Amino acid sequence: MPSTHPALPPSARIDIPDAHSQLSTYLQNQLDSHPVTLTRSERLSGGAIQENWLLEAEVAGQPQRWVLRTDAASAVAASMTREQEFAVLDVVHQAGVNVPKPLWLCQDPQVIGRDFFIMQALAGTASGHRLTSAQDAPQGNPALCRQLGANLARLHQVRPPQQALAFLPAAAPDTVQASVDQYRQFLDALPGSHPVLEWGLRWCELNKPAPLPTCLLHRDYRTGNYMVEAGALTGVLDWEFAGWGDPREDLGWFTARCWRFGRPDLEAGGIGHLQDLLAGYRSVSALELDSQALRFWQVMAHLRWAVIALQQAERHVSGQQRSLELALTGRMVSELEQEILLLTRGGHA
Repeated sequence: MPSTHPALPPSARIDIPDAHSQLSTYLQNQLDSHPVTLTRSERLSGGAIQENWLLEAEVAGQPQRWVLRTDAASAVAASMTREQEFAVLDVVHQAGVNVPKPLWLCQDPQVIGRDFFIMQALAGTASGHRLTSAQDAPQGNPALCRQLGANLARLHQVRPPQQALAFLPAAAPDTVQASVDQYRQFLDALPGSHPVLEWGLRWCELNKPAPLPTCLLHRDYRTGNYMVEAGALTGVLDWEFAGWGDPREDLGWFTARCWRFGRPDLEAGGIGHLQDLLAGYRSVSALELDSQALRFWQVMAHLRWAVIALQQAERHVSGQQRSLELALTGRMVSELEQEILLLTRGGHA
């Protein structure tokens, strides 16, 4: 969940288009003094908490493309700093997970006034609506599903302890109960009552599966957070919510109905069938996922997204951050509540 931090003072921030000279000097220092000229920068879509900028440059006369990731001006920060996210990206890249290659971390405020890191630019699109609408065939894209499943399983091979990830909180002995307690605290802090969400939380308490060994989770592994080019996976983005937990949490999040966009019939993220996703996962991991456990983690996914949606709507309503996007996110809650009721079906699993 996001946590609140003081916003950066406006005087400390330098807009990326105004910082080409400083960035060129910084990049030149990272590239053994090869001449670097930034020719273009473009703010990429998405990212209310972080900014992503495409950088196009010439290095000793050769074209290069990178992505710069830094904090947005919002007063609400992600669950980790850019230094921490860079460390996560480095660990998972070394583990063979398909991600943008992390290149350089900068913590010198003289460059753009805030921390940032630069990573490889990936080809393709991450648009959820575009990716799901492209799946014309009834089976979707089986090959992409298998790639996504195998990639997720490689991530889940990363187990504690990891010295480079010592900043991540240890997993609670009962991760489900810890999440339920946290969501209740968030709901208690919000105005109004939310009986369907309370029902869902109680259902989860009564239907907890036995825990699995802790592994590293992405915690936002879904359509919209990975890049696809010509129907193939090029890399997974947005690692700021990563942490230790039960591997089924990521599988429940990926397959939750709320992340299928225009293809609710394709349970694997709106781009394919569940059996293809799991076939890819099992090509790397021996994890067996039964339908009851998957349903449980899908309920947890919808509860989590509903709580986040309520928090985002409250930021708009309270005047903390006026935003049409935040207001519209709050309108999703009734759909999420309906799916929670359908999944729990009024009783025990």
